[in-house]
Amino acid sequence: MCANFKPLTLKQLQDLKLPDIPFEYPEEVYPGYDLPLLFKSAQGLEWRKVMFGLVPKWAEDKSIASKTYNARNETLSQKPTFNNALMKYKFGVIPVAEFYESKYFDHKPQRWGVRRKDGQAVFIAALYEICKIGDEVVRSATMITMDAIDHPMMKEFHEPGNIKRSVIVIPHERLDEWLSWKSPDIRSFVQGFPEDEFECSHVPKAKIEKITPQLNFFD
Repeated sequence: MCANFKPLTLKQLQDLKLPDIPFEYPEEVYPGYDLPLLFKSAQGLEWRKVMFGLVPKWAEDKSIASKTYNARNETLSQKPTFNNALMKYKFGVIPVAEFYESKYFDHKPQRWGVRRKDGQAVFIAALYEICKIGDEVVRSATMITMDAIDHPMMKEFHEPGNIKRSVIVIPHERLDEWLSWKSPDIRSFVQGFPEDEFECSHVPKAKIEKITPQLNFFD
């Protein structure tokens, strides 16, 4: 499960000729943090600042985001948390420079980064939602995941066992197709990314003086 990533850089945005992002966002994102989401409106491609972790319309507060930052594609239509966004085709992408996963050595997790070899941004499939909690309008999103037990790279991550997951990567050439998709059936996008175009390496988390619970995902 992807709980931490580095959003796209300014160079990656310019290389892809994407619209400027009209707001600031952190260099690393964890559940509950704001991030830039790319989606398509009647005016074209647009950015929206959303929280990492989808907050459904029926939520009483935003704490649910700590459990809804990833969503299994296999059960999207069955989960009340994600069903509304799916049925209204609220598809977007979260562009990242690299995303982090845990690889276990001697039963201890290490943080590893996964990125494209060509240095371009990775488009991660996302669902987004808009709701209101009290007087606050909450915009939020989740990364959609798939089974990765047979993926040459992603099967090496997560806790030992037969459950392996990967975010769904949208190929650059299918970006418009994904953002324009008008069906809850997304099976044609559920494909493991081509491992020969990606690389991974150990990326220790930078030491900081104060660690909050949100940041304490890896040793």
